[in-house]
Amino acid sequence: MNRIATIERKTSETTISLTLNLDGSGVCNVENPIGFFDHLLRSFCKHGLFDLSGSILGDLNVDQHHTIEDTGIVLGQCFSKALGDCAGIFRSGSSLYPMDESLLHAAVDFGGRPYLVCNAALSGIPLVSLGENGKSASFQTDCFDDFWNGFVQSARCNLHLDCLRGRSDHHKMEGLFKAAARAIRAAVEIDSRRGGEIPSTKGVIV
Repeated sequence: MNRIATIERKTSETTISLTLNLDGSGVCNVENPIGFFDHLLRSFCKHGLFDLSGSILGDLNVDQHHTIEDTGIVLGQCFSKALGDCAGIFRSGSSLYPMDESLLHAAVDFGGRPYLVCNAALSGIPLVSLGENGKSASFQTDCFDDFWNGFVQSARCNLHLDCLRGRSDHHKMEGLFKAAARAIRAAVEIDSRRGGEIPSTKGVIV
């Protein structure tokens, strides 16, 4: 089964093209102008065993909001397209992920109804470090929710992200990306016992 999707989105604010392979090996090869955001996407791919390639461009002269939110929208569209009618998948998944002093939880359901609950307990203070290779090293932590809101709306899933405890914003965000990746991986895996049926009593995911 080929579960690969390519989505391109071009607006006056961003130009984003992504190709997603649900059954990959965790390779992330995306041209990303934001250093920490690149780190988050690489962690997502590594822990979800998703292959992701493409490029991200945005109006960073304004701020990071458009670029990060639109990437979430495109990634969610990739998942929706690759999953199709969701036949044969487990549909839901969850993960409890420890990262040093932080403990994070993610739960997802690809049930066709988008909803996000994000309790990341972030400080709201941007992460700042030295950039390299033309990348912006700072990261606007208030864009974290924006990414996941864009994702759930276009992936048509509901997602709960919770920081149970933690101190470092870096650890909270990275740990939640890893927890989400593992939860999503569990949800989109093929259930051999289901025999290709759509995982809903309705007979359709809407």
